[in-house]
Amino acid sequence: MPSTVAPAIPAAAGLFAPRLRAMTVGSVALISLLAFEALAVGTAMPTVARSLDGLALYGIAFGGPFATGVLAMVVSGIWCDARGPRGPMWHGVAWFVVGLLIAGTAPVMSALVVGRAVQGFGSGLLSVALYVIVGQAYPQDLHRRIFAAFAAAWVVPSLVGPAIAGLIVQYLGWRWVFLAVPAVAVPAVLLIHPGLRSLGRSVASSPAAGTAARIGWACGAAVSAALLHIGGQQRGVTALVLIAAAVVGLLVCAPRLLPAGFLRAARGLPTVVGLRGLASAAFVGAEVVIPLMLSRERGLSPTAAGLVLTVGALAWSVGSWLQGRIPVPASRASLPRAGLTCITVGTATVALAVLPELPIMVAVFGWAVAGLGMGLLYPSLSVLTLELSAPGEQGRNSSSLQLGDNLFAATVLALTGAVLAAGSAPGPASYTLTLVVASGLALLGALLAGRVVTGGSVRPVG
Repeated sequence: MPSTVAPAIPAAAGLFAPRLRAMTVGSVALISLLAFEALAVGTAMPTVARSLDGLALYGIAFGGPFATGVLAMVVSGIWCDARGPRGPMWHGVAWFVVGLLIAGTAPVMSALVVGRAVQGFGSGLLSVALYVIVGQAYPQDLHRRIFAAFAAAWVVPSLVGPAIAGLIVQYLGWRWVFLAVPAVAVPAVLLIHPGLRSLGRSVASSPAAGTAARIGWACGAAVSAALLHIGGQQRGVTALVLIAAAVVGLLVCAPRLLPAGFLRAARGLPTVVGLRGLASAAFVGAEVVIPLMLSRERGLSPTAAGLVLTVGALAWSVGSWLQGRIPVPASRASLPRAGLTCITVGTATVALAVLPELPIMVAVFGWAVAGLGMGLLYPSLSVLTLELSAPGEQGRNSSSLQLGDNLFAATVLALTGAVLAAGSAPGPASYTLTLVVASGLALLGALLAGRVVTGGSVRPVG
């Protein structure tokens, strides 16, 4: 039976060894493009809605791609395990580019929503395929470094993406926020192509039993995710009804898409997926509150409040770099526990900044600690996912990891929006509540971190 792994490459040669150089550059470029587009669209969308007279469809313009992305992650996982990552990679780029072209040339808002949905489907296919490519193309000793590079690929877009998007909208027009990206996406995937040809076919030759049911549950989760996203942008009774319906739908559908034992934090992969979701929910839940709190309660300008988030992004990059270069931990649980502990302490420290007698630097320091924790945590959990996956399960498990990440974050975002909108205006109590909840989610993850170890002797990560 053909191997699923490319011929071994000495780890000492690094990510830019001759046989890996083009794949590394292309993969990191694709991650950066996905990150840029996700961040840039938020900057451009108010102008788009005004230009196309589409304010009524504003919510679904964000919820649509999120929902199709959820479905695509499941499809991509099934496809990668059955036939390898080449098909999902090429189709992902095609859907992503076509969606951008539809959105960029849309004459009306409904057409733009269709383009965004197509783009979201392509992003979902790509994100899972890239994880499987790492598992098959890179030696295990390089997994921590390539995932650190993926994490760092989000940093530059998070720092300059909104500003660049604003300049594009102002001087070139909002359509170029969509139309310029394909010019880079296609060359990036062409760099990956030679490496893809060297990968063998997957162990499986056809989808596993239960595939149709899994796709059905994915459709249910996608619809629920869309409702959750739309509900989070509403107010009053409408918001509560949509969020409640979405949460019920996710509680029914999501467990069928995540590893067995996920809800009871079973040892191994179920806990790995759960920790990623808890960390994402904690970080994102705090991130959306911090600028609002610092602006309203401490009088910071929007720019100054945004710089606090920039500090967190830079610290995330530093944490990613550190986890890829420190000596290999003796236990699988060490880096996840350290990361979640940092997030717990960091978000709790930020909550103290609501007190006027404390200096603003308390919030800056706290958010830097939380960002450092995310950098330590995210790549290490990605490595664990591949390590705990058989060759024919890398797609499914990578899909589960990213699904948990997205669905946890979306749920907390919607609930945070409901808390902030509950009164006439957000106040210290609502900020404190959301930040304490975020810290509590991270603390729960830190307490569960030891369960990533499946028992017996522990083989080091990396």
